[in-house]
Amino acid sequence: MSIRLVRPVESKRLIVWSAIASLAACGPEPSPPLPPQKSTHVLTIAIRPGPTTWLVNGDGAAAGLDRDLAVLFARERGLTLKIVAADNPIQMLADVAAGEASVAAGGLYRPVAAPADTASFLYTTGYYAVEPVLVYNNEGFRPDSWADLAGETVGIVDGVGFESVLAKVRAEHPDVQWRPLALPAAEGLIEQVSEGTLGYAVVGSNEAAVARNVFLNVDAAFAVGPKQDLAWVLSGSQGALRDAIDAFFDRIRKDGTLQRLIDRYFGYAQRVERIDAGIFQERIRSVLPAYTGLFQQAQQETGIEWRLIAAIAYQESHWNPGATSETNVRGMMMLTEDTARRMRIVDRLDPRQSILAGARYLADLKHALPERIHEPDRTWLALAAFNIGIGHLEDARVLAAKRKLNPDSWSDLKKTLPLLAQPDAADGTKYGLARGGGAVVFVETVRAYYDVLLALQAPYYGIRLKVAQ
Repeated sequence: MSIRLVRPVESKRLIVWSAIASLAACGPEPSPPLPPQKSTHVLTIAIRPGPTTWLVNGDGAAAGLDRDLAVLFARERGLTLKIVAADNPIQMLADVAAGEASVAAGGLYRPVAAPADTASFLYTTGYYAVEPVLVYNNEGFRPDSWADLAGETVGIVDGVGFESVLAKVRAEHPDVQWRPLALPAAEGLIEQVSEGTLGYAVVGSNEAAVARNVFLNVDAAFAVGPKQDLAWVLSGSQGALRDAIDAFFDRIRKDGTLQRLIDRYFGYAQRVERIDAGIFQERIRSVLPAYTGLFQQAQQETGIEWRLIAAIAYQESHWNPGATSETNVRGMMMLTEDTARRMRIVDRLDPRQSILAGARYLADLKHALPERIHEPDRTWLALAAFNIGIGHLEDARVLAAKRKLNPDSWSDLKKTLPLLAQPDAADGTKYGLARGGGAVVFVETVRAYYDVLLALQAPYYGIRLKVAQ
């Protein structure tokens, strides 16, 4: 299977998922390819770009739930995947109707108040249930119900499929003013609410969760309606292809692949509390500039993305080069004496030495993992080893295998790492008791901080910077 990307994504401000900084592989090994369904071997999918669907970063790496699903389906069917970036949902549906794309995917919802299929369009089964919510600027008035919004303007992304849920609201509250906007992603609505150019907006709960630590003054006020399933949309003549996609969704739901992908992109969004994110953003402005060059130098020397290194350093020390724990773990990256010796540094309190040593240590841990572990799981497992040690990580992987879980999947390792703190489970392991639950919290928190840095800080493309001594 090969992938062709057309009409690259361009946006003033996009929240970029942790998985895409250097990670493009997704999911477990697929089933053996099946014969192509059509005489053409190209599957064209119009995908709505956005932080919850599909993004391409500055290095050309791509990720996103719908993108990963599309890659797996095309690979399973032996097709070349051609992804077309749609400017908005209306364009996606128009591309499908005109035959320019076989499938529209990314932030589209199955109608709930009427049969989904029409003469023009077919809907697949749902693959992720999302609750539509009303978001508001928390520096102003928080409504408790639609009755509080008489005369107010509420924005929606036109064509995503919330129409059936909102029809009753429109009928019961005619004084609410609606503003359908042709935007590629709900992030644009959330940004307008944050800036005060739009009073309120209806978005998916997953989209609100992703944005919560970037747009600090935007919160969800109340649920607009029942949960709706995200689905893919095809033209009315593509019944066979729709059935194949339904069978694919059913298979990956049963074998756990779908849940692992959902956990990959949505399993940690609530990890950092809003007040912590506010302090974090303030320190991005006031503290990070003094150390950005060091983090970028570490990227250049190790290949670890600089914003990931910075996220680790913030979780470890809040970017305090003089940090010291009761157990004598010290410095910006909170290195132990043993790790410092292995990385051949003499002063753990020197920020340059600490950052470079921490990045080299993470790179070594990634290299030590079995080659079969793909990204982004490879990075998340290495981060767990950074926190708890690679021996204890291996113990958790052995426990996962014994429980018929995937020892190469972070989604499954999160279930067994906490068991290392239980004597009855840890007694049979090589390295014994460990605070495995702490490693899970560490990884998930680093991922959340990393998301914020990806949204607010530019990538580094390898030009060596002059760094103050």
